[in-house]
Amino acid sequence: MKLTKLAVPLAIAALAGFSTHTMAAVDADAAQALFKKNKCNTCHSPDQAKKGPSLKSIAAKYKPKADGQAAIIKAFTTGPKVKTPDGEEEHKILDSKDAGAQKNLADWILAQ
Repeated sequence: MKLTKLAVPLAIAALAGFSTHTMAAVDADAAQALFKKNKCNTCHSPDQAKKGPSLKSIAAKYKPKADGQAAIIKAFTTGPKVKTPDGEEEHKILDSKDAGAQKNLADWILAQ
């Protein structure tokens, strides 16, 4: 009986430790400001594809992945080649080196 009483709270605590990017609250205003400052809205919109995919489709692709947040951050900090309707180009690099701001932006995108 004692083991059962301990097992449930331990299981919950263990699962909470495996949670990814959903633990921290997103500062939507700061994320949107960084998004606009870097002109991300030139290629991306919340729910419609433009030159790049919509934020909703990015979230759908990366939210289920354990490394989703890291993958999004990598995309806007390393300038990888990305496919566009016109071919291929380097993704614009975010002008912020602040890891907290980068994580907040990625979490905001994942929340779409």
